[in-house]
Amino acid sequence: MLRKSLIVFLLAAPFVVAGCHHKVKNPIANIDSKQPDKVLYDRAMNSMKHGHYTEARTLLETLINTYPDSEYVARAKLSLGDAWYAEGGSSGLAQAEVQYKDFITFFPNMPEAAEAQLKVANIHYKQMEKPDRDFNQAMRAADEYKIMIQQFPDSKLVPEAKQRLREVQEVLAERQWRIAHFYYLRNNLAAAQARLTSLADSYPLYSGVDDALYLLGGVYEREAASMRQQKQVPEVLRAKLAGEYDHRAIETYSRIITRYPAMDRAEDARKRLTALKADIPTPTQEAMAESKAEEDSRGSTGKFHTVLNNFRKHPDVNKTAQVGEPNLQEEEIISAPAEVQHLDAEIRAAAVTMGTGPAPGANQPPPSSNSTGNGSAPAASTTNDQTGQQGTSTNTATPPARTNEIGVNSDGSNQNSAQSTQDGQQKTSDQLDSSSKKKKKKGLKKIIPF
Repeated sequence: MLRKSLIVFLLAAPFVVAGCHHKVKNPIANIDSKQPDKVLYDRAMNSMKHGHYTEARTLLETLINTYPDSEYVARAKLSLGDAWYAEGGSSGLAQAEVQYKDFITFFPNMPEAAEAQLKVANIHYKQMEKPDRDFNQAMRAADEYKIMIQQFPDSKLVPEAKQRLREVQEVLAERQWRIAHFYYLRNNLAAAQARLTSLADSYPLYSGVDDALYLLGGVYEREAASMRQQKQVPEVLRAKLAGEYDHRAIETYSRIITRYPAMDRAEDARKRLTALKADIPTPTQEAMAESKAEEDSRGSTGKFHTVLNNFRKHPDVNKTAQVGEPNLQEEEIISAPAEVQHLDAEIRAAAVTMGTGPAPGANQPPPSSNSTGNGSAPAASTTNDQTGQQGTSTNTATPPARTNEIGVNSDGSNQNSAQSTQDGQQKTSDQLDSSSKKKKKKGLKKIIPF
């Protein structure tokens, strides 16, 4: 029994000694040097090298607090962030960001300030998720990379920051594309149009920007065709609005050819322009060279790699362009409700101009073709897109007239009878609306199918 206990003790002794060796009781003990600050810094770097991050942070904090005028203070504060970053984890990365931000605040003119800002951006890049997941880390990473590029334009780290920014914007653009496609498949053309426009304007280096522009041109064509079928809209206004949508489609297809002539959708865009009887533009040599360089710089994703990506948290950025200037401006958000309100306002204005009687008040519907016999604007109803904003869409229903007193109509019938009939019709209409059978969309709802 004694022999077994002795063997266990001898085997455990090295681990106990090793564990106690890295506990720093007094960081400045046994320092007999004319440069104790340098000794502390060297010991901290040695501890970090061997993965003893808690010990390294203790040594660095001792250096900063004991020798505030040391030439190693700046390096020590930057190394504090490195120790937290290397340790990892959500709490470690959060602490690292705090230390890097402090370094930039206290030493903004040092060359290492650009490095600290790049590391702040890398913290959020490291936590970035796939396009169909939480995009907050991607947005934070994009903002921090933009700050680094704009505040430290002469740093040798700028090319690395630009490439990382291109990768982040690839993920953000992919997210917008998926949302836009979701709306398009459900005939929500106004919301799809808003998302596609924002994507094309904010992320010009996106690997699928040609598909986004081609789909946007198709949305405009569908809206033009639907507008021509709206018999309740005055003919002159119908032609005007349909012409505007056709013009937007032509501009969108032309943009593919002039800006992205080396991408796959360029030939399809030429065919659509031919069908619309529009002139086909010729891209410049500079545009052709730029587009070709972007396409040649993109990586490819094989089937095996695609399967593996399903089990990874970090998004696939292989298709990101390696050249080209990333967009440093804020993402331009196009409001779908604003587009709907603009269309609704034009139709209402035309109804007032071409109808009879005064313009409707703020809370009144426009003139109806049932009462005036002329072209009319549909009444407005509230709608929402995925952003939670509210706008207006149009329908052809006109609210019934109401009265506050019970009286007799001019034909001698009691008004209660008319009201009962109206209530019965309303009840029947409600029953039809509550049916689970999917109803075919009509009129302007083909354009604004909220």
